[in-house]
Amino acid sequence: MGKQQYWLQVHEKAKQWIQEAAQLLKDSFKDQIDVQFKSSYDDLVTNMDKKIEQYLIGRIHEHYPDHRIISEEGFGDEVSSADGIIWLLDPIDGTMNFVHQQRHFAISIGVYENGIGRVGLINDVVAGDLYHCIKGEGAYINEQKLPQLRDKKLNESIIAINATWINDNKRIDPEIMRPIARQCRGTRSYGTAAIELAYIAAGTLDAYFTMRLSPWDYGAGLILIEEVGGKATRADGDPIDLLKQNSLLVGNPGLHQEIINHIKTEIGDKGKFIEKPAE
Repeated sequence: MGKQQYWLQVHEKAKQWIQEAAQLLKDSFKDQIDVQFKSSYDDLVTNMDKKIEQYLIGRIHEHYPDHRIISEEGFGDEVSSADGIIWLLDPIDGTMNFVHQQRHFAISIGVYENGIGRVGLINDVVAGDLYHCIKGEGAYINEQKLPQLRDKKLNESIIAINATWINDNKRIDPEIMRPIARQCRGTRSYGTAAIELAYIAAGTLDAYFTMRLSPWDYGAGLILIEEVGGKATRADGDPIDLLKQNSLLVGNPGLHQEIINHIKTEIGDKGKFIEKPAE
């Protein structure tokens, strides 16, 4: 089997599994959901997060026993190197939305080989939209191919940014990002990084900024965005470390560079830190 045929097979299997998992989530709406807290009162996990993660891991281990898995709820593997093939899984990105709204949550699957994104899938479960790609073959929403992103200026752009990062917080001086929020055409926050990254790939949003995401949050989205010509870095412009929590700035290339230039100017002129350690 040729290399591209192999990734086509992986894509088709992952596509089947993510759609099956999405149906399990929709079926769960009629049942009582068991909600627990993790690190804080607003850091939620449900029985369905765990069920979906175990479902997907079971399928991966059955078909690809030599692949490793990094997953949010801890049922994956201990991974310290990007060598080999790694799956980044988020069974429910937007658990709070799943619990409170039963909409705006997604299943995210990114498959990497030696640190290079090969297959990405994000299933916007309630909308019924599957964003997916194989490296080098473009990105799709369902069966429709997504066009390459076109550059936009800040004043004609819609940016996804959570209010946390333009108010007092422990990770970034809010004065760095307030001018961006004021100058853009509008801001949005959906409470799910996977969907916001998918929206960037589709051109529904123009940029996305956050100060803290885990590999399972951004794994699939980065592959989609690369396929449509987008740009993704840490918030200070440095490369993303695939195996760690990162700040993230994503967008079409021109807008991404415009925001990076603003951030670097703010840091250089005023001596502000781009990322403060959590207390």
